[in-house]
Amino acid sequence: MGVKFLQTGLLLAVLTGQSFDLRADEIGDVNVDWLGGDIKIEAIEDPKVEGVTCHVSYFDRGLIDRLRNGEIFSDPSNSSISCRQTGPLVIGDIGQGDGGEDVFSKRTSLVWKKIKITRIYDKDRQTLVYLSHAREVADGSAKMGLSTVPLYGQEVTWRNK
Repeated sequence: MGVKFLQTGLLLAVLTGQSFDLRADEIGDVNVDWLGGDIKIEAIEDPKVEGVTCHVSYFDRGLIDRLRNGEIFSDPSNSSISCRQTGPLVIGDIGQGDGGEDVFSKRTSLVWKKIKITRIYDKDRQTLVYLSHAREVADGSAKMGLSTVPLYGQEVTWRNK
């Protein structure tokens, strides 16, 4: 019965556009309109950089608004991000290419859209750059947010370097 329950839960998550990403911790839920629209705020710890936490906000459309706009399985692609050092910095084996490395993603529609956080390491400036952006199959989105965590002057431990 446990496996069947898990399969049903995962199917429900896919159908409702929810994510089971355990690295996100919802810390705020602000109601913004009478149609049930909320701004969700989540804390996300970088899985490869200990001591860095990103706070991401995004809009969660209420059921009435979904029905009214005809977008039952989709939320807007808007997001905002702020990342800070929240503990001792221990950096693991991070991607160092100019395309960056995915840190987190959360589905905002049944299939097509995701909010993603990508980390880029700016080695010349000793800075971690975090980009919050929408990933869409067609007509990519220009809606994004950017935050940086400077490493200069900080005590940083590098693992696997």
